[in-house]
Amino acid sequence: MKCPAGLRVLLLPVCVSLALLGLRLQQGAREPLAASPAFSWREVPGGNGTAGPAAPRHPLQPPYPYPYRFLLNEPHKCRDRAPFLVLLVVTEPRDTAGRHAVRHTWGNESAVGGVAVLRLFLTGVHPVFGAPLQRVLEEESALHHDILQQDFLDTYNNLTLKTLMGLEWVSKHCPDASYVVKADHDVFLNLDYLVRRLLQPQLPPKRDFMTGYVYRNTGPLRNKAYKWYVPPEVYPNETYPPYCGGPAYVLSGDLARRVYGAAQALPLINMEDSFVGICLHALGVRVTSSPRGLFNMYKIAYDKCRFSRLVMVHHYGPRELLQLWPHFQAPEPTCPP
Repeated sequence: MKCPAGLRVLLLPVCVSLALLGLRLQQGAREPLAASPAFSWREVPGGNGTAGPAAPRHPLQPPYPYPYRFLLNEPHKCRDRAPFLVLLVVTEPRDTAGRHAVRHTWGNESAVGGVAVLRLFLTGVHPVFGAPLQRVLEEESALHHDILQQDFLDTYNNLTLKTLMGLEWVSKHCPDASYVVKADHDVFLNLDYLVRRLLQPQLPPKRDFMTGYVYRNTGPLRNKAYKWYVPPEVYPNETYPPYCGGPAYVLSGDLARRVYGAAQALPLINMEDSFVGICLHALGVRVTSSPRGLFNMYKIAYDKCRFSRLVMVHHYGPRELLQLWPHFQAPEPTCPP
């Protein structure tokens, strides 16, 4: 017997409420058995000197370290080669179109001639539609073998967990990679220029190296109206150590492993890029400023000559990438010096 349309409409809020209740129960089941190790924020510059050891975990603080399980993994991808560059692309479970665009544009593993590039997408579990999307992800993973997924909820405040998942994978399964690039899915990335201009594969790999768009003397936003809200209970200092903006940055392989190690002893914050900067400070490593204009945190209009001499531009979606990429790959025009 079919349910009348009016009744289905009335039942919809009930179904949504039940789904959200299940989500809360699932999230509660993933709580750690013990609080994260204590760490004195006084070690981080810019603090007011009044903060003591870390308090019990705040709801905005992702549980960590914690034994998250890999639901999708590619543990043997580096077995036969030590890539020059591992490309870790942050994505959402539902973003099939975004992953397709990246694979066919700047994330193509053959995009940089003569250099071994390995691409992996980082994702968690969808907060509401985890089960049906899981089947889609598993099919996509079986086809492309380029998706990493752990069993944390895929939310904005868990972006730090995504990056740490990628660094964990590099540390355990690809420790000899020369460099690691972490990038968001909604960027234009010029890997060839990054490799030729900054990384220079003809030279020995850099050590303790990280660069991107460097933020200095910035601090947490305390207004709850912002999605970047960080309460004092999560990070009490007024400024962050220098860090590279999250849309795209590059680390030397040795530093990627060290950042992952440092994260095991530091209380997480819900701002992924700032947390990596905190790890660097704990390690005594400074970020390296890149030449001005190579990493663009804001969208700029496409121009082939300009884009050929930069590394990253933020806010380029799948359709735009697929439209401009053939033109960008066409033979080089005569560009002004």
